[in-house]
Amino acid sequence: MTTDTTLKVRGVRGASCVSHVRKCLTGVQGVSQTSVNLATEEATVSHDPGQASVPALVQAVEQAGLNAADRGSRR
Repeated sequence: MTTDTTLKVRGVRGASCVSHVRKCLTGVQGVSQTSVNLATEEATVSHDPGQASVPALVQAVEQAGLNAADRGSRR
């Protein structure tokens, strides 16, 4: 089962940051797809919640040097 989770990502400054966030999130086991919106500073992540928890997604973004918070999930 896949869940879509939206994260608020603060500190995204340009295309290179968007690419870096996507790479960090895609590196989390259980993530199947990511989309990062520069204008809204949000990342939408499709993931298997049994493999990739929301705290793990937030941690991946924070390890990239940005701030992240869960905006919500939907199945």
